[in-house]
Amino acid sequence: MNSNFTTGAVEIGRSKRARQAFALDDVAIVPTRRTRGPEEVSLEWKIDAQTFDFPLIAAPMDSIMSPATAIAVGRLGGLGVLNLEGLWTRYADPEPLLAEIASITDPLAATKRMQEMYAADIQPDLIGQRLAEIREAGVPVAGSLSPQNTQRFAEAVERAVPDFFVIRGTTVSAEHVSSEEEPLDLKEFIFSLDVPVIVGGCATYQGALHLMRTGAAGVLVGFGGGASHTTRDVLGIAVPMASAIADVAEARRDYLDESGGRYVHLIADGSVGRSGDIAKAIACGADAVMVGSPLAKATEAPGQGHHWGAEAWHETLPRGERVRFDTVGSLEEILLGPSRVPDGTMNLVGALRRAMATTGYTEVKEFQRVEVVIG
Repeated sequence: MNSNFTTGAVEIGRSKRARQAFALDDVAIVPTRRTRGPEEVSLEWKIDAQTFDFPLIAAPMDSIMSPATAIAVGRLGGLGVLNLEGLWTRYADPEPLLAEIASITDPLAATKRMQEMYAADIQPDLIGQRLAEIREAGVPVAGSLSPQNTQRFAEAVERAVPDFFVIRGTTVSAEHVSSEEEPLDLKEFIFSLDVPVIVGGCATYQGALHLMRTGAAGVLVGFGGGASHTTRDVLGIAVPMASAIADVAEARRDYLDESGGRYVHLIADGSVGRSGDIAKAIACGADAVMVGSPLAKATEAPGQGHHWGAEAWHETLPRGERVRFDTVGSLEEILLGPSRVPDGTMNLVGALRRAMATTGYTEVKEFQRVEVVIG
């Protein structure tokens, strides 16, 4: 068993040691002796009762996910997660507000205005309406709340009968302590909910193991919002993703033995901006990848060329920023191609298929065993 952050420790100074960790940029995938044709590769991914054509999840961020884009991702074969405490559940018509955010040129003014917009109350009825809209389109339904709002709005979510409920925060623990509010008992909550739960982020072996023991169907590894996140600058908190994924993959393996065969899916969430990052995340042990910034470049993206996460509008301590992106193509082109750019931001699914074919793997689970190197 890996005792997280204890192996390979280096001395920072006389009183502090730290384990060296690696980002996805630090690792590369090694070809094998065998190659295959891309047509031989299956990217099919199954979690709980749902099967998807490829292991990509659209992140619950207002700049990329509306009911319409969640439906579009579902029709293309993936899973789109709607942010249930975003503008779509605070306002009956958020389109003018999204256009206003896109029109603000000053970054500080954008943050202040977003704080004002997101101060409006979340409407439980809108939660049900938005999820029902996705359900009526005949695609898998998923919505996300932060741990702080989960208990308050869980009933509205459960009434909508989504296929997945995502509890997503900067970092989520199974043992939250607070003297000001009743903490969410994840294990009890997940046990009582008749919906598969995906929970995170986490970035350590021990933290992931505790989340797996709550009964979650999947855990999010990382802190999300890689392109728009400033958590490292504001809080000093970050764990390089390649090492985080590999540590949590070992927790998954140990929990599989501990639980007598219960498999918890590992979903990389954060610092995954290009198709090569997706392939490397799976090579390090992820079952699927939550994608944000590449989808912000789609012509249909609600952010209209801008991208931001929940941390960007925190009322007292913003830990994110609105990022500007050039539009490169449709949502379908970004996910399934064809690509017109050579930088790994289009045809994400095709690139993953090609990476697996080039290294001789035909299944995503098998690809987790591919050799990687540092450098």
